[in-house]
Amino acid sequence: MATGILIAVYAILITEKLNRAILAMLGAALMVIFGIINQQQAVAGVDANTLALLIGMMVIVAITSKSGLFQYVAIKAAKLVKANPTGILMMLTLITAVFSALLDNVTTVLLIAPITLLITDALETKVFPFFMAEILASNVGGTATLIGDPPNILIGSAAGLSFNDFVVNLAPIAFVCLIVLTAIIYLVNRRTLAKIPASASAKIMEFDETSAITDVRLMVKSLAVLALVMLGFTLGHGYGIQPGTAALAGAGLLMLLAYGGQDAEHQSESVHHIFGEVEWVTILFFGGLFVIVAAVEHVGLLSMFAQFILDITDGDLMWTAFLVFWASGILSAILDNIPFVATMIPMIQATADTFGAENIEPLWWSLALGACLGGNGTLLGASANLTVAAFAEKAKQPISFIAFTKFAFPIMILTLIMANVYIWLRYF
Repeated sequence: MATGILIAVYAILITEKLNRAILAMLGAALMVIFGIINQQQAVAGVDANTLALLIGMMVIVAITSKSGLFQYVAIKAAKLVKANPTGILMMLTLITAVFSALLDNVTTVLLIAPITLLITDALETKVFPFFMAEILASNVGGTATLIGDPPNILIGSAAGLSFNDFVVNLAPIAFVCLIVLTAIIYLVNRRTLAKIPASASAKIMEFDETSAITDVRLMVKSLAVLALVMLGFTLGHGYGIQPGTAALAGAGLLMLLAYGGQDAEHQSESVHHIFGEVEWVTILFFGGLFVIVAAVEHVGLLSMFAQFILDITDGDLMWTAFLVFWASGILSAILDNIPFVATMIPMIQATADTFGAENIEPLWWSLALGACLGGNGTLLGASANLTVAAFAEKAKQPISFIAFTKFAFPIMILTLIMANVYIWLRYF
């Protein structure tokens, strides 16, 4: 029954006939109503850290945008490449990848997406190729570090792997994948973007970026809070402070700094307005999806699959690593990679009895690479994908599930093949 509900949810989701939040909420409710899991198990299955991170950063971005900072960055960045549309696309792709490695990919796309919409509006072109490039780059860049992608945080904590361990083992292949990805994006979009009239580029070059700043004090406050939140992301893990906590703390602090001096009535209006800009459709979709996957995990479907991997490899570490890698890659394109990785972690820990605790590190890197790169396969593969899709929907330029998959899935397969070769060369 749990598998049937899961398949039905994904089948209807692909048709795009029903809003994804409605679908996920109904699917989650059915899992509880039919007794597959109870209320407590459903709540326990929700990744509160991810939801807190999304809500906190959405609030921070919403407040910061009112200072004009993003408009300033958009104009300045466009001018650096002489407002060339192809140059802007390449620049945003690389910036997204780098930021996703240093921060986390969800935060990065929350910051980059509004800038992208401003630029594409000025160029009078569709945002689809830009958002596609940023989604792919965010997942590839996020692969490189411990804090870059939520699955890496889960793996690092469970396996006791440090920030430097991730950089040494995953950054090299992430860099190679980024080069290939950038080349593909350039080749696919260069002719279309070349058709944008020079008058659009000239219009951007005439913009005065300094005039975009409408509230200097708010901008300073926002930048200070953003710096503290980034510090929390990079240093907090060692002190047990999760990214969601850092994001919500930053959101609360920025609301205090921005609205604390207002009288009660205006303060209430300001807070209500800011919370109105949170993408609740995305938040509720994530919540429902977590419950659905938790139910499928509870009945043992994912555990059966994990045991199947161990059985068919017959105790061979290399083939176990390859199977973990490809299973993680393909399934992370279908399921959200966070709950999937959480399910795979105990399975890999159990293999220590077979391979020895000191020998299973290649399995952790296989899981991390598969989950992070596999997140590029569909819109459902990673949190960053749906976050960008929410921006596109709000801008009335929705990203179709099928259109995304047609473009992204082949690229995902290519990067997985490259990563598989890397795993073989590096560890076996």
